Amino acid sequence: MPRWREAVGSISPLDLRTMEKARRRQQRLTKPPGSLGRLEELSVQVAGITRDPLPEVRNKVIFTVAGDHGVADEGVSAYPKEVTAQMVANFLRGGAAINVLARCAGARVIVVDAGVAADLPSHPDLRNFKLGYGTRNIARGPAMTREQAEMALDFGIKLVEEEREKGLDVLGLGDMGIANTTPSAAVASVLTGLPPESVTGRGTGVDDATLSHKVEVIRRALELNRPDPSDPVDVLAKVGGFEIGVLAGITLGGAFYRVPVVLDGLIATAGALIAYRLCSEVRDYCIAAHLSVEVGHRAMLEHMGLSPLLDLGLRLGEGTGAALGTFLVEASVKVLREMATFEEAGVSDRCSGGTSSPL
Repeated sequence: MPRWREAVGSISPLDLRTMEKARRRQQRLTKPPGSLGRLEELSVQVAGITRDPLPEVRNKVIFTVAGDHGVADEGVSAYPKEVTAQMVANFLRGGAAINVLARCAGARVIVVDAGVAADLPSHPDLRNFKLGYGTRNIARGPAMTREQAEMALDFGIKLVEEEREKGLDVLGLGDMGIANTTPSAAVASVLTGLPPESVTGRGTGVDDATLSHKVEVIRRALELNRPDPSDPVDVLAKVGGFEIGVLAGITLGGAFYRVPVVLDGLIATAGALIAYRLCSEVRDYCIAAHLSVEVGHRAMLEHMGLSPLLDLGLRLGEGTGAALGTFLVEASVKVLREMATFEEAGVSDRCSGGTSSPL
């Protein structure tokens, strides 16, 4: 049995009893109940994910998964596909936005070659899971074989397993791949049921004419390949990307191993959406770090019932929004763990002036 099928069959709901313990402690902390808003909800969610009423976040990892796309040949991006390999080198030198923000958040960045159209030199922070030298052009045929799609899911789970051995308390999803907003929008269209024009944005900043062309390319890809919305693996194989598949696998791995999964923008959420459609329980393990300006991102988050923590106008990818999100996850559980209760602080409760057990 493929690893991803085993994971899908084993992902369980959040631990409601543990969540209730965390919620009761939140109500006894020295503040008006609910005054820390989403941070309180987030800490309770993390407690339910980890089955720990006082969860701790020490080890944060951002998986920045890279892959090229044959559909770049259709002129849907403002940048040439050679930029993918060049940016991977930048990640490994520590010079990209994700490196800076991960350092701020105290997260380590793991770069994954899922299908870059170049041979990359070895590096301690590079994981080689190359499924091909870029996908095929979805405007001319399927992106990959079903076997490759399933391998991508299994690779993602394996990445989570490898990092758990080193310590993994929260993970973030990131991406790199010129033209990858095109397959991501295609995935969004199929799995949300919305037309291509409602989920397709400007990506790297294309002009109006290129945006219209991009929509037509996606429409043509969907008509040609006819991905089955009831079969997420078929959708991935027909119109997805290697990095999207690995990100879906990482999401499944996070849920399987009860690790919070922090989503970045459009591409990362396309991967998470595939995982969600494979197993609806995945949703409760996902944390939407932010709302991208890409219209398809909002559509996918709404389809999954996720509310973003931030709205900063981000559209870079790489895991930049996820890095910020991991900091908020850590902040939320630190409040839960380290803030004093009324009893501990000797502060009168606003209702009765009494005290109660923090748990």
